[in-house]
Amino acid sequence: MQYRLFISAVLAVTVLFISCQSGSEHDNGGKTPAEVSEEKLDSLINLMTLDEKIGLIHASSSFTSGGVPRLGIPELVFSDGPHGVRHEHGRGWHALEDADDKATYLPVGICLASTWNKDLGYVYGEVLGNEAKERDKNVLLGPGINIIRSPLNGRNFEYLSEDPFLTGVMAVGYVKGLQEQGVAACPKHYAANNQETDRHNIDVIISKRALHEIYFPAFKAVVQDGGAWSIMGAYNKINGQYTTHHEYLNNVVLKGEWGFDGVVVSDWASVKDTREALLYGTDIEMGTELLRDFDNPVYEEFYLARPAKEMIESGEIDESYLDDKVRRILRLMYRTTAMTDHGPGKRNVEEHQQIALEVAREGIVLLKNDGLLPFDKKEIKTLAVIGHNATRHFAERGGSSQVRALYEITPLEGIQNLVGNDVEVLYAEGYEPYYDESLFADITGDAASQSRENRREVELARTANQELMQEAVELAKKADAVIFVGGWIHGHEGMPWGEGTYDAEARDKLNLKLIFGQEELIRQINSVNNHTAIVLMGGSNVEMNNWLPDTRAYLHAWYPGMEGGKAIAEILFGEVNPSGKLPMTFANSHEDYPSHSIGEFPGDKTVKYTEDIYVGYRYFDTHNKEVVFPFGFGLSYTTFAFSDLKLTKKDNKVVVECTVTNTGDREGAEVIQVYVHHKDPSADRPIRELKGFEKIHLKPGASAIVHIELEESAFKFYHPDELKWVLESGSYEIQVGNSSRDIKLAGSVEW
Repeated sequence: MQYRLFISAVLAVTVLFISCQSGSEHDNGGKTPAEVSEEKLDSLINLMTLDEKIGLIHASSSFTSGGVPRLGIPELVFSDGPHGVRHEHGRGWHALEDADDKATYLPVGICLASTWNKDLGYVYGEVLGNEAKERDKNVLLGPGINIIRSPLNGRNFEYLSEDPFLTGVMAVGYVKGLQEQGVAACPKHYAANNQETDRHNIDVIISKRALHEIYFPAFKAVVQDGGAWSIMGAYNKINGQYTTHHEYLNNVVLKGEWGFDGVVVSDWASVKDTREALLYGTDIEMGTELLRDFDNPVYEEFYLARPAKEMIESGEIDESYLDDKVRRILRLMYRTTAMTDHGPGKRNVEEHQQIALEVAREGIVLLKNDGLLPFDKKEIKTLAVIGHNATRHFAERGGSSQVRALYEITPLEGIQNLVGNDVEVLYAEGYEPYYDESLFADITGDAASQSRENRREVELARTANQELMQEAVELAKKADAVIFVGGWIHGHEGMPWGEGTYDAEARDKLNLKLIFGQEELIRQINSVNNHTAIVLMGGSNVEMNNWLPDTRAYLHAWYPGMEGGKAIAEILFGEVNPSGKLPMTFANSHEDYPSHSIGEFPGDKTVKYTEDIYVGYRYFDTHNKEVVFPFGFGLSYTTFAFSDLKLTKKDNKVVVECTVTNTGDREGAEVIQVYVHHKDPSADRPIRELKGFEKIHLKPGASAIVHIELEESAFKFYHPDELKWVLESGSYEIQVGNSSRDIKLAGSVEW
């Protein structure tokens, strides 16, 4: 309870700070124009030579872009990542071995989104901003806000949701918290970067309606509501043009319609053409496919280095395009720690670790509970903890989002620490990760993940370790209760980047089958001990139909960060009441998802998004398709009742009001979710779309009146023929519930 008071105090100060600062913000967020003098930018640009300008728009080392020492303009210093500041590279392209770079390892992005707690989004970003600032970083490459189109995407764990509204709201808080520390957010990857397979070349064929309704809104939110100072381009193409220098994405939409005045940063080696990069909105090129030797890099070889200079000197490209990029870069430098003092940062402090713990507590989702949980340690003498993931560390894996954590509490450690000497805890690994070489056809490294031949469907090369399985089953037989900890992993020990990975950059999953024989192991444990709780780690769901029916309790923990083991134990034993809600639909098979059943994934040279706007629950609910756990679902150890819906339309807004009551005997939190449905649209629209939510904490028997305001934009759609946002007249149903499949209250408003 003492910690609950601590985190409440942190969040209260945060909310007060945002409220007090709101008067100084403007539509494009961040610092006002008066704080960044455009006249000063003009004077600096006028003093620069062509070479000095060119030096600013491309990398000068692995994680810096150029400065102008003669004018006192420093390099910009970048760092991954979205859930912790990445290890140090120095100026080279390989991690430094003995650097002082231990950091707070926060729960991953999808776990943050599962909290549905807007305030936690802000403090999460604040932690990252402080730690990046303490290590002299100017730009942090996050948050990852690509939509979860398919559960097979290897980087889903970094992203937030299948829903654009939830993604946008949580990302805005993150961006604000980060940038209040003087470190630029760099939301990524703009846009429709929804797979790792062939990510450098795949051409996404997609409608403008799907872009504007599904894949753009979170980016629009971080620009206009969050005030993001930079945006990262993606590797893929959209409708034939690479996104990093895409005329429509960058010039027309981002910098035109949305008024973005920040910097478009390439993903590392996502620039493919000098002319397009100069004309179509790329401001800084980081990394390049032209780099021939990572040990002896020649930065003049970049697309936006010598080739760009030659195009400008020849008159092929007007220098004004370069000046616009330089202006944006200087503006970014003045906004950030690069050229403005934002005070000292702090790293690896207790406050940050406590926030990591709270995000894990609120982000872990209880999906099934047949009266088994919470465990009572007074009633358990012998507890079996089974599963490789009970002792595995995840922080330094997964690709560019890896973090050198100060520490990482595993589930086994968390359980042992919580029960102490009151319960005998026995551990069995149960299964071991093994590498299936047949998936990669002797191709190594990143090439393995990009090669179409290496995606062929095959059976796993080896069966599960029967000795480990039998040992675990025997342990389960004699225990009073069992906690199985399994699920996905980021990658195998010692494998090159892109090989043998599951939740990781540069490779997608083949399917959702539980790996390493875990499904059979769970079935056997369930058959010998009916007091078994399943805890799965990972950035997506798994196939469940073969083991879930006989499982009494299932907790999905994502990758819950450095304090994750403690949070898991607290939830299992009832010291914390779970309140996480799914930010994506859990169907049984990847083939159930519209990206596979209607559209294409991963395609071949092109990938057609023929499911259009029907992503995730928009598809499952509209077409009444069976799912295992719906979007927005999550259980609690208490119960809640919804009542007294009141809808008030005023000043082009709709205020949704309802009463929520904790009808159980435990303190808990509930998420009130508001969905909108146009009853008679002129164009096809989903049966419901999330447009508002609020998370509230209630003591047993307590009630609260919840107000959620819907802007006029909540009722609009992007017209497929008129190619603009349209508000149609007619009747709109307002649906209020605690998941997309559990609507408690409904009413109508007229436009």
